[in-house]
Amino acid sequence: MSTKYDCLRISNQLCFPLYACSKEIVRRYKPYLDPLDLTYTQYITLLVLWEEGEITVKALGDKLFLDSGTLTPVLKKLEQKGYVTRSRSKDDERNLIITVTPEGEKLKEQACSIPAQMGKCVNLAPEEVQQLYDLLYKLLSGAREE
Repeated sequence: MSTKYDCLRISNQLCFPLYACSKEIVRRYKPYLDPLDLTYTQYITLLVLWEEGEITVKALGDKLFLDSGTLTPVLKKLEQKGYVTRSRSKDDERNLIITVTPEGEKLKEQACSIPAQMGKCVNLAPEEVQQLYDLLYKLLSGAREE
C-alpha cells in the first residue's frame, strides 16, 4: 500500500546506493593504498598530478570536486612525504601551484597495479562499467551546473 511518505523510503533514494557504493569502493582501495602510505584522497590527487605534472590548487579542486579546505591538508601531507611541492605562481601570487616531485613520480610505478586490482572487486562487465562511468559523469556535470 502506497503512502504519501513513500518518497522518504531509503529504497527510493538514488543518493543512498551512490553513497554506499562510494564508501565500499573507497574501503576496498585501502589494502592497496596502505603499502604506499596513501589515503584515497591522496591517491586521487596523485592521479591528477601524474597526468598533469603541475596544476593550480583551484584546477585540482575542480577536477577532484574538492574545495581548497579539503585539499590543503592533503597537499601538506603529500609535501611532507616528498611527493609534491607547493609554490606561488610567478604570474599571480594568489595561485598556488602543485608540482609532482621525482619521488612522487617513482610512486606511480608502485601504483600501476591498483586499477587492475580494483577492477577485480567490481562485479560488472566492461560495457556495464563504461555505462556506469558515463552515467556518473553525467550526474556530476549536472551537479556542477547548479
